[in-house]
Amino acid sequence: MLSEKNNSRIGNYAPDFELPGIDDRVHHLSRYLETNRAVGVIFMCNHCPYVGLYLDRIKQIQTEFQDQGFTIIGINANDAKQYPEDSFENMKTVAAQKDLNFPYLWDSTQDVAHSFGAQKTPEVFLLDKTGILRYCGAIDDNAQEPKAVQAHYLRDAIASLLNGEAVTQPSTEAIGCSLKWQA
Repeated sequence: MLSEKNNSRIGNYAPDFELPGIDDRVHHLSRYLETNRAVGVIFMCNHCPYVGLYLDRIKQIQTEFQDQGFTIIGINANDAKQYPEDSFENMKTVAAQKDLNFPYLWDSTQDVAHSFGAQKTPEVFLLDKTGILRYCGAIDDNAQEPKAVQAHYLRDAIASLLNGEAVTQPSTEAIGCSLKWQA
């Protein structure tokens, strides 16, 4: 399940960003890198059924690793004009309803999604403390059945990074919906 598109970026620096969050503050990737040993940037949205299937797992991963110097940053870059359910106001509603335990940011211009090369929701970009991309792709190998997961791609990659080890599978193909680009 190797993704050639993303594999070429492994080992390169991720683009810095500053985006508004649902908490009405501006969030900078560089600030998260200063205070964490690893950061998982996940492109997601409100309406994608795959994000819905993965949301509890994403929250579990955040809970499992946050005390070890890891955080997830969710970013919604979908075009809210074509998909009003993905608007900034609806992001706030969904975050409250789903009790998100990580920052949820709004990429209204889609510049950050383009600079990362994001294509799907959910799609993960795992960065080490220096901002270098160490893993990108899927959360695990089974969106539909959490109990049937055989490969925990993101969990394994985070654990490797936090243990000072190389990520053995640095790239997979993301499982999800296409990112909704502006016309």
